[in-house]
Amino acid sequence: MIRTQIQITPEQARALKRLAAKEGKSVAELIRISLDDMLRAGGVKDQEDLRRKARAAAGKLSGPKNLAEKHDHYLAEAINQ
Repeated sequence: MIRTQIQITPEQARALKRLAAKEGKSVAELIRISLDDMLRAGGVKDQEDLRRKARAAAGKLSGPKNLAEKHDHYLAEAINQ
């Protein structure tokens, strides 16, 4: 492994320490996992671009009109296919 040094905010440090304790992993391991995920995904996603795409897709998707009311039924149906 190659040792490196990064600077993070105090809030990020606290959140990482809490997550590390919860997951039973080291902070360094969590950082490596996150880096691997980002590299596998092809880099950092532009959040504004993602929001723009979500707004453009809004209202264009179709599905049953009673989805919220009968979501359990539709989920069970999809699982059983």
